[in-house]
Amino acid sequence: MPEPITLVTVGSGLIGLTFHLARRYFEMAKEVVDVVLGFMLLLAALPVLLLCAVLIKLSSRGPVFYVQARVGKGGEIFNMYKLRTMRSDAEIDTGAVWAAKDDPRIIPGCRWMRHSHVDELPQLINVIKGQMSLVGPRPERPGILAELEKVYPDVRRRLTVRPGITGLSQVRNGYDTSVGSFRRKLAADLEYIEKRRWSQELRILMATVPRLSDKQAN
Repeated sequence: MPEPITLVTVGSGLIGLTFHLARRYFEMAKEVVDVVLGFMLLLAALPVLLLCAVLIKLSSRGPVFYVQARVGKGGEIFNMYKLRTMRSDAEIDTGAVWAAKDDPRIIPGCRWMRHSHVDELPQLINVIKGQMSLVGPRPERPGILAELEKVYPDVRRRLTVRPGITGLSQVRNGYDTSVGSFRRKLAADLEYIEKRRWSQELRILMATVPRLSDKQAN
């Protein structure tokens, strides 16, 4: 039987090798962590999602989930899932528009879902499917991205990584509501991409917790 000092040495070496490989293969490891944590969080969130589904059906006609085209890594278009907190015909006449404060399109009984960001929970499905990450730049809608490119040529650099449910720009600046307010968001997203590492991922996740009660969310 190996001596204790041998077991400690081997164990320390394996731990050190694990951290080295995790840093070296950050993207691969991050995707595995995303899928595992995403699945665990989705299971834990099922009771809340069930409650929200009942409230949405009682408050408004239409589907429980809202499926919206977003731009992912490399410019790939994917369907992002959210709980439907707006009327089914909210954008039938206007097309894609920015959310506004006290947005009249929001179902009155569902406004708390937006303030608590509970409406974002179905995006854990996107994480499990590999289309999104827990942490990363928020994915934009194709029409709004085209609008942003006219003002911010660097916006395409955000597409070099998978978009996230939360990110540095959200915890630092909140959500943008116009092309003009997007400048700070872009700066934070590019900073995140340049400095991606495990310590930053953890800090962003921890900073997201206080944001789960966000009265400024539209």
